[in-house]
Amino acid sequence: MAPPTPLSIATGSVNRLVKEEAYYHKDQAAQEKRIEKLKQEIQTADPSTLDSNAEYMLKQEQTALEETKAVFGPLRERIAEAVEKLEEQIAIAESDGTASEEELKKAKEALESGQKVEAVEPAQEGEKGDKEEI
Repeated sequence: MAPPTPLSIATGSVNRLVKEEAYYHKDQAAQEKRIEKLKQEIQTADPSTLDSNAEYMLKQEQTALEETKAVFGPLRERIAEAVEKLEEQIAIAESDGTASEEELKKAKEALESGQKVEAVEPAQEGEKGDKEEI
């Protein structure tokens, strides 16, 4: 088996980072739902039946949500770097003709998905909730 080319490595890197970003969006949406559920339980529950650590659980979920949100900045930087490297590798592969058509097609698809992620404004991330599956 031949070793992977720089183009296929760059393609895989962009794909992995885009999937990771989609996962964090799903995780964020799930955490927000859990927080809302806990808030409603705390507000509507009878104090005698309320779980004694409900407030603590709410704080823990809010902390986890903040940690998830903090991941997006560095992750976006890594995606931008990977997209830049992929663009370079596509240009090199097209100029010297070493890559197969299929490999170039996969690289361009990965590039497009990476650029879509870059195009989403950070303020819109919280509003979107779920990202589309890649």
